[in-house]
Formats: sequence, C-alpha cells, structure tokens
Amino acid sequence: MSFVKTKSFKYFKNLLIGVGAAIVLLGALFKLESWEGASEMLIVGLSMEAIIFLFLGIIGPDPDYYWHKLYPGLDDYNARMQPLTAGGNNMPDVAPLHGDVVERQLGGMLTELQSMAKSLGALKSLQEVDFTGTQEQVKSMANFYTKMNEAMTDMAKSAEDVKSYKDQLSALNKNLGSLNTVYGNMLAAMSNIGRQ
Repeated sequence: MSFVKTKSFKYFKNLLIGVGAAIVLLGALFKLESWEGASEMLIVGLSMEAIIFLFLGIIGPDPDYYWHKLYPGLDDYNARMQPLTAGGNNMPDVAPLHGDVVERQLGGMLTELQSMAKSLGALKSLQEVDFTGTQEQVKSMANFYTKMNEAMTDMAKSAEDVKSYKDQLSALNKNLGSLNTVYGNMLAAMSNIGRQ
C-alpha cells in the first residue's frame, strides 16, 4: 500500500480521473449534437467513469494529514495514545491522550468561546446605545457649572460686603459711644454751670 501514497501514483490517479471525465463529457456532447459515433463515445465515456469509480473505491480515501503517525490510534476514540516523541530523545513524558481528554479540552474551548460571545454581545449593545442627546446634556451641565461658579463668586463678594458692613457698624458704634461720652460730659458741665 505504500505505492498508493507516492507522488507518481497520485499523479496517475489525477490523470486517470481527468481523462475519464473528459471522455464522458465528449460522449455527452456527441450525443447532444447527434453526431456520428455518439452512442459509441457515450459508451466509452461512461465505461471509463465506471472504471474510475471502481478504482477509487478499491484504493480508498487518502488522508491529507498523517496524524496517526504521531499519535497511533488517533482514529479510535477509546485508544490511549502517547506521542512517538514521548519518553525518547531526552523529552519529558507526555500524558496519554484519549477521547475524554480531547472532550475536556474542547469543552474548555467551548466555554471560552461562549464567554467571548457574551462579551461581543455586550459590545454590540453598547454600540446600539443612542448617544445623540449626550452632547446637549454635556452642554447643559457645562452651563450649570458656569452658573454655579458665578453664584459662588457672587456669594464670596457678598460675604466680603457683609464683613465690610459689619466693620463699618462696629466703627459707628465706637463713634456713637464716644459721642455719648462727650454729650454726657457737656450735659454735666452745663448743669454745673447752672448751679453756680
């Protein structure tokens, strides 16, 4: 069976299939056009196609990847496999690989994919959010903060005015106290003058 895997055999197989298909098509063309020898061409073409199908059935499918060389028994679900490199060539031992291990690893990958799908769904809903009024809201907030700052400035100025007014009232009280003393002294002096 090693001959079946050679490049020359694969070339022969492709050549046989291509030539056979061409003969079938020519036979069909002859028959459709009602040309002379159409029946014979169609018989030859379909016979060639039958031979090709028989040939392909006998040699069996050719795997594209030869994983069974690295992991013998890969096509058996319950096989306990070890890579050929395990334990040899100073390589560390590798845990046996079998159907349960593969299913667990695939299950973990499926969980990760489901988590990614949820994240993508969340991103999609964020994409669908309508932000059209946001700019107006930001402008309104900026206007509110501007007005609030102006009010705070006015309040600070009012506080300064209140302090100044309080200082002036305090000075006025002192002046009134002094005037009361002077007025009292004047009254006392006048009453003394009237007694003498």
